[in-house]
Amino acid sequence: MKERIMKEGEKSSQCIDNVEIRMIRFNDEGGNCEMTLSRRQFIKLSVSTVTVLSASLPFEAEKARAAGYDLKLRDAKENPSICHFCAGGCGLIVHVRDGKVINIEGDPDNPTNKGSLCPKALACIQVRENPVRPLKPLYRAPGAKEWQPISWDEAIERIAQKIKEVRDTTWINDGTNRTDALGMLGSAEVDNEESYLLTKFMRTMGSTYIEHQARI
Repeated sequence: MKERIMKEGEKSSQCIDNVEIRMIRFNDEGGNCEMTLSRRQFIKLSVSTVTVLSASLPFEAEKARAAGYDLKLRDAKENPSICHFCAGGCGLIVHVRDGKVINIEGDPDNPTNKGSLCPKALACIQVRENPVRPLKPLYRAPGAKEWQPISWDEAIERIAQKIKEVRDTTWINDGTNRTDALGMLGSAEVDNEESYLLTKFMRTMGSTYIEHQARI
């Protein structure tokens, strides 16, 4: 492909193919000088030119980033909090505006995490603000494909009935007074006191299968 460009008395011709770029510039004496560049050289020259021009512009990335951060959190209230996803107890700063959590970040003054957060802690905002988060207990009948919302009273009643049914039908009455059909798996969502009560409850039910994984 061959293209000719006329601009302010200066004539250039570019011959571009898969191998090289050839530029011819006519000088004031009517002669010409020819420069041949490979595509790689042309790209390097272009990148270098853009870099030099960008460096000369009055733009500071850190100031721009700080300005964007301030704009994002404008009129938001800072609330110190603690991440509930594991036993680490990392400190959080929760930014709230108009009753809505808009940002969560690590608390640099907290001695546990010193401002850093894991992905689970950064996702804490989803616990409150996720639009598809279930707000009621969901029940799926045997054989059904869809989950149906039910009330908390109905959910608790169903759970109690199932626990009693399983315990009564699997009770081992050989002096050990236990059942092998019930078990408990704790999570990071419960604190020490709740873990104690859950353990006492499961032992009352006759179960010895009690496990707690703080980082699930």
